[in-house]
Amino acid sequence: MAAEGGSSGLAKSAAVKLSEMGERTKQLGTAMRDPHQQRRIILVIVCVALLLDNMLYMVIVPIIPDYLADLESEQSEHVHVVMHPNTSVNSTSQAKSNKDNLDVQIGVLFASKAILQLLVNPLSGTFIDRVGYDIPLLIGLTVMFVSTCIFAFGENYATLFVARSLQGLGSAFADTSGLAMIADKYTEEAERSRALGIALAFISFGSLVAPPFGGVLYEFAGKRVPFIVLACICLADGFLLLTVIKPFTNRTRENIPVGTPIYRLMIDPYIAVVAGALTVCNIPLAFLEPTIANWMESTMHSSQWEMGLTWLPAFFPHVFGVYITVKLAAQHPNLQWFYGAVGLVIIGASSCTVPACKTFGQLIAPLCGICFGIALVDTALLPTLAFLVDVRHVSVYGSVYAIADISYSVAYAMGPIVAGQIVHSLGFVQLNLGMGLVNVLYAPALLLLRNVCQMKPSYSERDNLLDEAPQGLYDTIKMEERRAKKKGYSSAGNCLSVDENGFDPFKAQRSLSEESSGPEFT
Repeated sequence: MAAEGGSSGLAKSAAVKLSEMGERTKQLGTAMRDPHQQRRIILVIVCVALLLDNMLYMVIVPIIPDYLADLESEQSEHVHVVMHPNTSVNSTSQAKSNKDNLDVQIGVLFASKAILQLLVNPLSGTFIDRVGYDIPLLIGLTVMFVSTCIFAFGENYATLFVARSLQGLGSAFADTSGLAMIADKYTEEAERSRALGIALAFISFGSLVAPPFGGVLYEFAGKRVPFIVLACICLADGFLLLTVIKPFTNRTRENIPVGTPIYRLMIDPYIAVVAGALTVCNIPLAFLEPTIANWMESTMHSSQWEMGLTWLPAFFPHVFGVYITVKLAAQHPNLQWFYGAVGLVIIGASSCTVPACKTFGQLIAPLCGICFGIALVDTALLPTLAFLVDVRHVSVYGSVYAIADISYSVAYAMGPIVAGQIVHSLGFVQLNLGMGLVNVLYAPALLLLRNVCQMKPSYSERDNLLDEAPQGLYDTIKMEERRAKKKGYSSAGNCLSVDENGFDPFKAQRSLSEESSGPEFT
């Protein structure tokens, strides 16, 4: 009897637990159907994807040079023993030749990701506009997972090169579709700026934390462990995407509006100005990352831990820059161009002061200034891209954020290859002065955006905002009516005149004219 009572008690407790689990699952399903909760989960998925991409980009910084140097030394020793078993060669010249060859290999390997990303982005942007944002994000995460696994188990330079290039392919889909998905889900300007600011904070965290993360794990656990950890996180993010968004359901995609072709977005003068600012502001970071360690070693005699932690303190001013720009943009959204211009000036001034630093403590200040300025520019101008598409084109964001990704890729494709050549030919001081001057001189170009920020998407006029002819008879007639009526009403910032109560005088006049003309036809 006691045994029966115990078994029945266990059965009741198991039933209670199952019912509780079912209730929690039901609550989770209800929360998933809530648009606000779904937006937050999508933001988490995109932020993790951006975090992974930037960690994968930077985690190889402390690993690959040492790993390739070991491979190079093993191969050179083997060749030397085979070709010269009983003779010696000039070890100094051979070591110099090996070091030059290694520097070229490292530069090409680092740049291969950005180069392939640069080539694929025009195609990925168009693909995203056609099929939506969820499937390209899943494709990007899948390719990033495969490339990370190849990095973990690759044992030669060719394999590592393939893995790095595949990462660029995955980034072209994951980064672009992720940013476009945020812009699509968060339609209010303040919410969009806040969501993109959070995404930028994750990008910064991944870029700045990855080198010490990879260096520590590489030192104590070997080359494979950092990449295996990142591959597991990537796999979990992909499963979460499948669970939440379900990209392969039978829902129709026929209602997706046709986005503006990417070539037309590229020649839009306002989008071109924003893309140029994104490229210019990232040049100092892209050019300093491959060159500053050697400069610190030669001028400051810095230790390995100092070179490894060079960029880590800059994470905090970057996050602060994102926070303050989001707050300012919520209060004064028409000054986004000004925040970006201030960021460019800060980047330029900080870049010029880097060569004057004599100690590691002094160097932290200008590097923090560079990252703070980048935060201002990115946080102000990334939402502006979506805003420009809303008021000047069709509200489909794949191609416009592909242009943003191209802007970043241009800087990071040139950095590992061009920066070293500039330092070798002109010097480290001239490199920094040139980058600072370019940023300061580009800042006035953002003045072109000062009127654009006053446009309102819901009241924008097709003939004022687009440089294309009217489509069809209806558009032509309505455009002529608007042009004829404009003389009696004021318009500010290329927008229709609408009062604070939402009263549209053009609509009211049309209604009156229709009422007055009604009896003639009855």
